[in-house]
Amino acid sequence: MTVGLNLNDKKAVVAEVSAEVAEAQTIVLAEYRGIQVGDMTQLRANARENGVYMRVLKNTLARRAVEGTPFAELASEMTGPLIYSISKDAVAAAKVVQEFAKRNDSLVIRGGCYAGKQLDKAGVVALASIPSREVLLSQLMGVMLAPVASFARGLAALAKQKEETAA
Repeated sequence: MTVGLNLNDKKAVVAEVSAEVAEAQTIVLAEYRGIQVGDMTQLRANARENGVYMRVLKNTLARRAVEGTPFAELASEMTGPLIYSISKDAVAAAKVVQEFAKRNDSLVIRGGCYAGKQLDKAGVVALASIPSREVLLSQLMGVMLAPVASFARGLAALAKQKEETAA
């Protein structure tokens, strides 16, 4: 027989999750029925490495935690055995869950919420396909540096040409 949480424990869990939700950009819900303990441990470790708060919660406690937040619409999706992935980074939670779901059929993405917009499974997968902030910044820097690099190569070629004609 398992012993449930007492009222103070429940309040503490709701407060902890509410604090994470208050700073979050994204929440992803996934059904974890049938996942082996070792696989779940691996998923949680990967989530920690990527700055994702991941927790299995009673749905009633999760509903209380999102009440009055931009994620309140998710309450209707909170049924069944769910693992909640919450991230401050817009794509981290979706990426961690999607990558694991690719390798493990037992994890079924149910939906999520990003920037106050409810997402279905396809929306979560699409969000996961967006490159991370660091990758986007490096791509932007590459685009910004390309004209400067071309100009520098042009100047070098012009200088070489002038040297050859002067000699």
